[in-house]
Amino acid sequence: MNKPSTKTPKKRAPRSFAAGSSASCRHKRRKKGEGWWNRIPLWALITGIGIAVAIYVFVLIKIFVDPFSFRWNAIYGEGVNPAGFEVRGIDISRYQDHIDWSRLRNADINGMPVRFAFIKATEGTDLIDPYFNENFYQARQNGILRGAYHFFSPRTDARQQARFFLRQVHLEAGDLPPVLDVETRGNLTKKELQTAVKKWLDVVEQHYGVKPIIYTGYAFKMENFNDTIFDAYPYWIAHYYVDELKYKGKWTFWQYTDVGRVDGIGTRHEDVVDCNIFNGTQQELLDLTMREEQLDNIEL
Repeated sequence: MNKPSTKTPKKRAPRSFAAGSSASCRHKRRKKGEGWWNRIPLWALITGIGIAVAIYVFVLIKIFVDPFSFRWNAIYGEGVNPAGFEVRGIDISRYQDHIDWSRLRNADINGMPVRFAFIKATEGTDLIDPYFNENFYQARQNGILRGAYHFFSPRTDARQQARFFLRQVHLEAGDLPPVLDVETRGNLTKKELQTAVKKWLDVVEQHYGVKPIIYTGYAFKMENFNDTIFDAYPYWIAHYYVDELKYKGKWTFWQYTDVGRVDGIGTRHEDVVDCNIFNGTQQELLDLTMREEQLDNIEL
């Protein structure tokens, strides 16, 4: 015979109550875990993100862009014309194509006549600018002081580059001193670049009996040539879209824009040219030019 069980059966909550309790707990947990950002209105979130981006861009420009290189008007191709300088000029290469020198000799830059023109001659050890000879001849024929520059290549021997430049360029009395354009370091260290550049300068100085001009950008100069061994050379500093040159050392020329528009340089709106300032008077510019006695000892 089966005996009745003496255990008291456990009471269970009604199914509907248990299910409801579980759902309620999950709902409470979701509310408790929600981020504060979920309670911010959408318009306020978008506005905050916009302000943060604007602050980031402003800081980026002020710290990294404004002091050294370009301002935002560079995007629109708008140059500046710094006031207070009376002697203006240009520098040209094949990028200006054929130049109308009859118009250029009567042109002006910010109300000042075009007094001088630096003309690209060579690059590396084997590149001659295709317009060099024509431009070099036409500048003198049209009464514009002329100079010639070499674009330095860190990949090839500096002495060979100097000799190549001297074979192609024959400066005369009344011409501006030779120019070395240094814009890139390549795989060279700072010290290696300085050594190579000094070799080029020494070879050309020995030939012409005058210290060449060093052309370089403001930031590049501060990084690579802020050394006393280069203090004796005239500097031509490139620094665009600023009202005054930030470089505080001694400088001779300032390339202040690469989007200058000068009569005789092209016919389209996009035809532009680099514009420069000489840090002195017209007479001081003439005093800088090559003299006959400096050229007498040149071995042809």
